[in-house]
Amino acid sequence: MRKGRPHVRYDCIVVGGGIAGLQAAIQLGRYRHRVLVIDSNNGRSSLCRSYQNLLGWPNGISGQELRDIGRRQAETLGVKFVSDTVNEGNRDDDCFRLSCRSGSHYECNRLLISTGISDNIPMLPQVRECLGVTVYVCPDCDGYEITNRRTLVLGAGNVGANMALTLTYWSRDLVYINHEQTLVDASLLDQLRQQSIEYIAEPIVEVITDGVNIRGVVLQSGSRVTGERGFIAFGGNVVHSALAKQLGVELLENKHILVDPRTKMTNVPFVWAAGDVVAHSEQVSIAMGEGSQAAIWIHRSLLSE
Repeated sequence: MRKGRPHVRYDCIVVGGGIAGLQAAIQLGRYRHRVLVIDSNNGRSSLCRSYQNLLGWPNGISGQELRDIGRRQAETLGVKFVSDTVNEGNRDDDCFRLSCRSGSHYECNRLLISTGISDNIPMLPQVRECLGVTVYVCPDCDGYEITNRRTLVLGAGNVGANMALTLTYWSRDLVYINHEQTLVDASLLDQLRQQSIEYIAEPIVEVITDGVNIRGVVLQSGSRVTGERGFIAFGGNVVHSALAKQLGVELLENKHILVDPRTKMTNVPFVWAAGDVVAHSEQVSIAMGEGSQAAIWIHRSLLSE
């Protein structure tokens, strides 16, 4: 609620308008609840140029298009949206109060946190143009796309080495480029040799593309390494669970939110979480399912009152 506007307490506020948050908002809208989605509009799903492992989209669909479709669908059900970032949250009796970066304040009876994570993507702008099309971050989502193709793993230290070893399931033509020249354990280096994975410890200065197709990289020495596909594996992803922590929600050591596997409610009554911010396999289809699941139990809790 902004100053000067009529007071509105929403049945549920969804913090994060990515895939999980949108799916939850659609479900809650179909229950005819008063729902607000607060979204910063820079979520992980907005970067992916093509999700290619989803039922019904055999030729792929971009994350932004999926988000746009989801928002339009939610809006037809009366769901409200604001572009903002929640800076602070607290609970007073049965009411949650959220303060945003813009200075706006909102209240709700139920809260769903679907703030996701951010991948650690190197400052190589050409990479972002290829995400989801020929450069990937998740082997479970997109390992299939590199089948029998020459693939460059752009990474750092043990994280990149482990990614390269994982990808041998799909391709035997792999190059691991340790861009940050971070230490790799001797045992992993030995496994790379055993799997005939070429290992290069040298910074990348340019990613060669023709639009969305990666063609290779230029190293600091000036040498070029060719490739048809790429995987990013730097580690250090950011889990956006600060709001949950403020509210006393239990977090795992890796800062992901712990939820009840059935209801998706956290240890704090009437606070739910769904999507990549929760500890699970980071898949769009799973985020959709968790969003729906959380919404069903949010609805049931509202009915009980």
